[in-house]
Amino acid sequence: MKYTVSLKQNHEFRRLYNKGKSAVSPYFAVYCRQTRRPYSRLGITTGVKLGKAVKRNFVRRRIRELYRTNEEKFLPGFDIVVVARTRAIYGRYADLERSFLQLMKKLGILAPK
Repeated sequence: MKYTVSLKQNHEFRRLYNKGKSAVSPYFAVYCRQTRRPYSRLGITTGVKLGKAVKRNFVRRRIRELYRTNEEKFLPGFDIVVVARTRAIYGRYADLERSFLQLMKKLGILAPK
């Protein structure tokens, strides 16, 4: 991820859950908040409900790839947390990508064309 740093601290995730804007789809819940940084930060959450570690890591890799391939379409300066839902395991990649881009557009992260 060229223009993005990872979110790792628990208090940063909690701040986004409490004070950030959110949008949901059957595959994801996305929380975001604008910052003054010149770069964005991405955090990915996969709960135990998704399954064992293999499935959770699979979903994390898919989300990271969705973000990486579309990163140039997003505005910089946002903290973003993507929470995976159970359907993300079984969804087709094209459906996940469409849903992800719709959520980003709804939150105002997608840059105008």
